[in-house]
Amino acid sequence: MIELLRTTDPVLLSHAQALLQAEDIPAFELDRHMSVLDGSIGILPRRLMVADRDAFMARAILREAGLIR
Repeated sequence: MIELLRTTDPVLLSHAQALLQAEDIPAFELDRHMSVLDGSIGILPRRLMVADRDAFMARAILREAGLIR
């Protein structure tokens, strides 16, 4: 698994997932439930992961959308 994005912004994360899903690239969100540990204030970032084989295409999609550099 390769990390594509790490953010505390749930809207950004959702947008990135939707873009990847539209291209049939499965993405997995890690640390989603960590907000329970930080009191649900959203200070712990969530990570968006993809399989190694999908990393190149996924990065290109997110870069084109301006979500990553």
